[in-house]
Amino acid sequence: QMRLVESGGGLVQAGGSLRLSCAASGRTFESVTMAWFRQAPGKEREFVATISWSGTITDYTDSAKGRFIISRENAKNTVYLQMNSLKPEDTAVYYCAASGLGWSTSQEDVKYVYWGQGTQVTVSS
Repeated sequence: QMRLVESGGGLVQAGGSLRLSCAASGRTFESVTMAWFRQAPGKEREFVATISWSGTITDYTDSAKGRFIISRENAKNTVYLQMNSLKPEDTAVYYCAASGLGWSTSQEDVKYVYWGQGTQVTVSS
């Protein structure tokens, strides 16, 4: 169906920037809502950002607003998460996810049926 592969994670100092990429394989990329979630050790998975299939609608968790930007290039089957002004609290494994066909943006993880393997982001103080 659809396979998602994240990349771009790494170690960065507080205040720095990092851009995550999520490459999708499949034939339905242009029709799905995409999102980024993250999970820190010992904590539950949390929503970070989402973007509609057309790219016209975006939503962010409060802690990401003003610092993170989600975007997509449908021609490349790729979703991005630009992260600026990173904080140690942003340290987590970041996952990209895809919704079912035609679904609207959502912060609920149950709406996303395809998931990547995750990429580690570590922010040092």
